[in-house]
Amino acid sequence: MDEEFLDFAWYAAPFILVFLLYGLSKRKRHINDSHALQSSFAAGLTEPASLHPKIDPAKCIGSRACVSACPEGDVIGIIDGKAQLINPTKCIGHGACKLACPLGAISLVFGTEKRGIDIPNVSADFQTNVPGIYIAGELGGMGLIRNAIEQGRQAMEAIVQDVTQAANKKSSDHLDVIVIGAGPSGFSASLAAFEKNIKFVTLEQDTLGGTVAHFPRGKIVMTAPVLLPIVGKMTFSETTKEALMEFWQGIEQKTKVKINYQERMSDIVETSEGFVVKTEKAEYKTHRVLLAIGRRGTPRKLGVSGEDKTKVVYRLIDPAQYQGQHVLVVGGGDSALEAATSIANEKNTTVSISYRNDAFGRAKQKNRENIEQAENENRIKVILSSSVTEIFDDSVTLNQTDNVFSIKNDAIIVCAGGVLPTPFLKKIGINVDTKYGTD
Repeated sequence: MDEEFLDFAWYAAPFILVFLLYGLSKRKRHINDSHALQSSFAAGLTEPASLHPKIDPAKCIGSRACVSACPEGDVIGIIDGKAQLINPTKCIGHGACKLACPLGAISLVFGTEKRGIDIPNVSADFQTNVPGIYIAGELGGMGLIRNAIEQGRQAMEAIVQDVTQAANKKSSDHLDVIVIGAGPSGFSASLAAFEKNIKFVTLEQDTLGGTVAHFPRGKIVMTAPVLLPIVGKMTFSETTKEALMEFWQGIEQKTKVKINYQERMSDIVETSEGFVVKTEKAEYKTHRVLLAIGRRGTPRKLGVSGEDKTKVVYRLIDPAQYQGQHVLVVGGGDSALEAATSIANEKNTTVSISYRNDAFGRAKQKNRENIEQAENENRIKVILSSSVTEIFDDSVTLNQTDNVFSIKNDAIIVCAGGVLPTPFLKKIGINVDTKYGTD
């Protein structure tokens, strides 16, 4: 009997050891994930910036498939056997977690119970409630470049299918579609339209790349492959703004796809045959419109006295131009933090950053770490829970929790995001919903 027990113990020992090691590892992950969640709440970093996962605990089995799929590494954790968002502000809206979940416990949503996000109402084929008007990219909530590119391609595929089905049923003097915007989504859609040889015009009020073209020098803008019409798979693993812009410009020149630059859309009027798109230069008749204009086309302003001074701008172009100056950056998102740290690297420059909340809850962890390091090295002064009250030629007045004070100032960069063109969208009949943690 003793020999049988020893034989059993001998063979069972490896399984028992594996089980114990698994239990210890699971317990360690639970502790680490719980600590990460507590740290996020303690720092006030609880609000995802855009699209993010919502997890149904009734369906979740704690498989960790979503944890492994997340490209940011530690956005989702497993606590008490269920998946939870442990670093909400690190989420970039990739969506890989939803695809990886074996039981469909994850849905992708916009906004939270506390913070609503205005999102135009679009169907699965990117068409709005106004037949013939489509929306893709940042305007629809997809701020991630790779997602915007993919949406532009898919939206144009839907439009091309519609064009094919409607062949010979529409007026020949109309374009098939007008693409408004040549950022990631609009450029991708334009290439798709060019590839399918449909009649289209692309209008861009600025330059190729849209908002991306005005990101700070050296900014990492894309870290995952994506499919681009005509070109195929873009296999960048980590790409700067400059490299991506050079790549896109090369595609534009090689394909000879035509984009009307410096032509801003001013109105869209529905007609019995489709739409008339008006610009400052011309009017275009078209059967369909694809809006790829982004959410930041109109910068959000501070609304304070002195904001009309030339020293106030709404995006950072070149940090070097602020060398030797006293600079204030206003905002708490990634663009604000990146602008502040970029300028702080310039010689003899004094940099302050003002943010209305008590934590940089909308920014990526890497940017928060960079700000913290710069603050510790006395290269940046962080002024949280503050707002600008008045702007003068050589100073700016701030209010920090009822303490009003002035600091020396030569330049102000406002990075407070953009205003969703809700009034315009409603004017042309598009429904806009405010999402509070719903898909």
